[in-house]
Amino acid sequence: MFGKNKEKKWYQSEGKNSDVVISTRLRFARNLNGYPFPHVMNDEQKKEVNEKVRDALLNGNSALRDSFKYIEADKLTGCQLASMVERHLVSPEFAQNPKGRALLLMNDESVSIMLNEEDHVRIQVMGSGFDLEGLYDIADKIDTLLDETLHFAFDEELGYLTACPTNLGTGMRASVMLHLPATETDGTLRRIAISLGKIGATIRGSYGEGSQSTGALYQVSNQVTLGISEKDTISNLTEITNQIIALEKKSRAALVKSEQCQDNIWRALGILKSARVMSSKEFADLYSAVRMGVAEGVVSGITLDKLSDIFAMVQPAGIMEEYGDSMTPEQRDKKRAEILRKELKDAEIA
Repeated sequence: MFGKNKEKKWYQSEGKNSDVVISTRLRFARNLNGYPFPHVMNDEQKKEVNEKVRDALLNGNSALRDSFKYIEADKLTGCQLASMVERHLVSPEFAQNPKGRALLLMNDESVSIMLNEEDHVRIQVMGSGFDLEGLYDIADKIDTLLDETLHFAFDEELGYLTACPTNLGTGMRASVMLHLPATETDGTLRRIAISLGKIGATIRGSYGEGSQSTGALYQVSNQVTLGISEKDTISNLTEITNQIIALEKKSRAALVKSEQCQDNIWRALGILKSARVMSSKEFADLYSAVRMGVAEGVVSGITLDKLSDIFAMVQPAGIMEEYGDSMTPEQRDKKRAEILRKELKDAEIA
């Protein structure tokens, strides 16, 4: 269904600091007055909330209304939902229990609004590279537009009321996905992780809380939502991210000069371009080396935005959505290798 949609997606363009920053994401948690939180709602209440949010966005006068499609989660296959998780359009929790849930999805997938996940409304905006302020502006406009009709639950002391107390206040989570192979290698990343907790931020794996890093991909996000404004949160996370970017670039400058690092990059590119079978784990490790090689000018003939497109293209559920949801893991691994040989054919050592 969605794998066949060839409209250009947000991750197919290159953003600011894309040599280190893969993407930026902002999320607002909101709830409607007069309804209990989703975990205690009945089916009829969930349906009402879905319809109210849908109508507030799609039936209003906003220019955005023609850019969204409304999707009932239980109408999707397990493969389609898993593919959405891979593309960070929905959370694993949303996909695991789709009944009574829905999604408002922008055509380029830069905005996804989950309905009846942990909260009634989860507004999520994503963009390539480092763009916290730009994405905040978009998320704030959508939030204001919906609030005009829905009147989100708000308390003068506690701020926006949310199902999880850790989201009280702004209800905003901002995160930056970073590629940190050099600081991971030299141990700087461990020191960064310890320091972040002291200043209200955290670093996690590529799928957020509880996930492990693959391919040296990490999420840096704010932890505090109560007692701090949205703009101060953006300012703090921007400063933190800029410091991490500077550390990663400094570490890379030293690392990429080593013969061992260059050999790793060359080997990784050679395997990706010639393998007949490729697992997800092996791909993630090799992809990390090649991405750093492109960013540092060691590899030519391919761009960072093309690499991001390839990364999305070869995820397990994405392959199954495009080529058949009955594929075995072995068939997926063969198809992944085939895609990589085709897409990386022009990449070469600079």
